[in-house]
Amino acid sequence: MTDDLLTPLLRGDRRALSRAITLVESTRPDHRDRAGRLIAALPDSTALRIGLSGTPGVGKSTFIEAFGTMLTEQGLRVAVLAVDPSSTRSGGSILGDKTRMELLSRNPRAFIRPSPSSAHLGGVARRTREAIRLCEAAGHDVVLIETVGVGQSETLVAQMSDLFVLLLAPAGGDELQGVKRGIMEMADLILVNKADGDLLSPARRTVADYAGALRLLRKRAQDPDGFPKAMPVSATTGAGLDEAWSCMRHLADWRRETGHFDRIRAEQARDWFMAELQGGLLAQLDAPAARARISDLGARVTQGALPPVEAARQMLDWLRAPR
Repeated sequence: MTDDLLTPLLRGDRRALSRAITLVESTRPDHRDRAGRLIAALPDSTALRIGLSGTPGVGKSTFIEAFGTMLTEQGLRVAVLAVDPSSTRSGGSILGDKTRMELLSRNPRAFIRPSPSSAHLGGVARRTREAIRLCEAAGHDVVLIETVGVGQSETLVAQMSDLFVLLLAPAGGDELQGVKRGIMEMADLILVNKADGDLLSPARRTVADYAGALRLLRKRAQDPDGFPKAMPVSATTGAGLDEAWSCMRHLADWRRETGHFDRIRAEQARDWFMAELQGGLLAQLDAPAARARISDLGARVTQGALPPVEAARQMLDWLRAPR
């Protein structure tokens, strides 16, 4: 049976896209079943997925608005999946990206969807992968995935994008030390923002610092000569944005021609499978009967009546037992 969202979604209907993303973000079992069937019915896509991360205050939203506007002026359709941090206490989030991207949010060739991270590690929301597929099916040529911020867990976005862009601000050596090596190793392009006015010279020095740091990293098979690279941009004046887009297209085209593009996407599909499998196993632990069993075993461990390893083994045996 064809889902009634599928046809309008493939026509590019914005309301159908919003409803579909709401569906895949739902945790209700009937919604999860329907979302799974909808995702399975989507055609393959050639859209370019660009992950974007950056240090706090670097101007990610300003950059995305300027960059996305430039792409729409070139006739492209752009989707932005902006992940906002959730409160670990209330579960709520600010979801303020639409207000920070006022011009782009009114652009008929652009679609912006803020989603709460819901304390999900990796700087992305739990269902970002499905949301990407839905945006592609709706006819968007470029999907920008903005993460919460930079940290050791923020590299998950690189596992669901074709290109990973790290946005940084002009700074000295302390800033270079503050960026985690793991995220540096995954970046395809480092863009030093705010390269204008009095910050132009510091930005150029920062680009030189990062270019030197990138040369010390091991060369990756999926990169042509000159990549990964660092370059200056200004979201305020638009300087460097066209050059950055040209570099992104060159890298994506090179990977397509050499087969790395398809290989990376195949590996990402496997990562998606593993993430779904782990999520399903964790969901079993959240069932009422499982929580009661965990509480009982935890109490016995606390009292010293049962070693932690033995308690874990008993819990695993309980999960395997037919019921």
